[in-house]
Amino acid sequence: MYCASDKTIPGVSSSQSSKNVKDGVTMREKRGGAMSKMQKLRKRLSLSFGRLSTKDESEVEGECRGRQNGGGGARGKLPYNGYSEECLDRLEPNGNIPNDKDSHYEWSGGGGNGEYRVRRQLSVSSDSKLLDEGAREDARVVMRPKRPPRPKSEAFLGPHEHSNRRTKRFSAFGGDSPFGKSEAYIKLEQLGEGSYATVYKGYSNLTQQVVALKEIRLQEEEGAPFTAIREASLLKELKHANIVTLHDIVHTRETLTFVFEFVDTDLSQYMEMHPGGLNRHNVRLFMFQLLRGLAYCHRRRVLHRDVKPQNLLISSHGELKLADFGLARAKSVPSHTYSHEVVTLWYRPPDVLLGSTEYSTSLDMWGVGCIFVEMLCGVPTFPGVRDTNDQLDKIFKVVGTPTEDSWNGVSRLPGLRAHVSRWGACPARPLAAAFPRLRDAGRDAQRLAASLLQPDPTRRLAAPRALAHEYFSPLPSRLSHLPDEVSIFTVEGVSLHPED
Repeated sequence: MYCASDKTIPGVSSSQSSKNVKDGVTMREKRGGAMSKMQKLRKRLSLSFGRLSTKDESEVEGECRGRQNGGGGARGKLPYNGYSEECLDRLEPNGNIPNDKDSHYEWSGGGGNGEYRVRRQLSVSSDSKLLDEGAREDARVVMRPKRPPRPKSEAFLGPHEHSNRRTKRFSAFGGDSPFGKSEAYIKLEQLGEGSYATVYKGYSNLTQQVVALKEIRLQEEEGAPFTAIREASLLKELKHANIVTLHDIVHTRETLTFVFEFVDTDLSQYMEMHPGGLNRHNVRLFMFQLLRGLAYCHRRRVLHRDVKPQNLLISSHGELKLADFGLARAKSVPSHTYSHEVVTLWYRPPDVLLGSTEYSTSLDMWGVGCIFVEMLCGVPTFPGVRDTNDQLDKIFKVVGTPTEDSWNGVSRLPGLRAHVSRWGACPARPLAAAFPRLRDAGRDAQRLAASLLQPDPTRRLAAPRALAHEYFSPLPSRLSHLPDEVSIFTVEGVSLHPED
């Protein structure tokens, strides 16, 4: 151990000290196996320059005082602390040891209390300059290599190509694409919050348009929710005028943000703004668009599985768009079983409520029938308040408790026997008797509602056949031949009527 402190060494000027540091090879710290490599380097130094011995402070102090007292003078010389003469001979040309000195340390008398000054002429960094080419290669192994610069597509945005500001982006968008970066969007206000996501109104710097930002909070241990991954994968393949458009995905360490087209409101809020039932012409337009979007999904064997007014967006000019595909599934062939815990309770079909897990596109069509009656009447069709049994009771009081005669195979469903034993059986009633405003909408409206609200899923009307129903005959025939990505409001004469 040296007599000098780890701080600035007395007797050595700051310029000389900085020169020694500057001339040395900068050694970078490295985690993990750095110590073993440093030990190899020290061993190489010991083989070249002699053993590097250390001493306790007490030994050094005693030796120093002994030399002061026994040396007969105020100045004495310390041993080379294990360094050989050969080492000093090799070091002299470097300038680290003055030409007029041949010792490694120098005494400076300073009073009777034995004060001294030690000048250290060597350091680890300067010693490493003496290594031969082989030792230099070992030193490079210890040095941590510089990290390569990140690609510009991840580090910069748009016109700020020469900016040094880094961005945290982890996106599937590659190359020089400006998409997938959080800086491209500005949050304006919060629109709503769910169990795992928050929706904001935002502004896109890329398109200079208002967008909707669905921000999903990520858990470090769990990653992205499977519903978000499912929604993104499905929406990338669904391009239709009556399905909400997914513009972009921004993935950071904390959040996963979906950038959607911004739509003013949803059907639930729209009905709240117009209580007592909607204009019948507007109901017809909304129903046609809803069936059009679902028919597109079903042709691609995609089940939405959560059809409800909150997931039907309504634009300012009346365009309806299916949204929130978090529960959607791509139905495979042959069919697999699915969870019966799908669809909000009020819009869940009786077969699913009874425990069926083998369902198809008919699952979505029951919700369409409930929404159709709700738009005409202004109140929920089957508003269960407690559990599935209460929901089934409200349904069966209108459509009747199913039997094997009315629904082949219903007795095999696990929930039917328990429900009947507790709640009993109910006879069927005409829908017009249960919902007076449906009767006022006309016979075609009643027939469409009855064909959609069939307890037996095999008898439930499919979306393509529902689009051809007589209820839509007042609409222009051109609507049935529009391309998928073309809105029905591009057809002359199609527009919403003012609400009553």
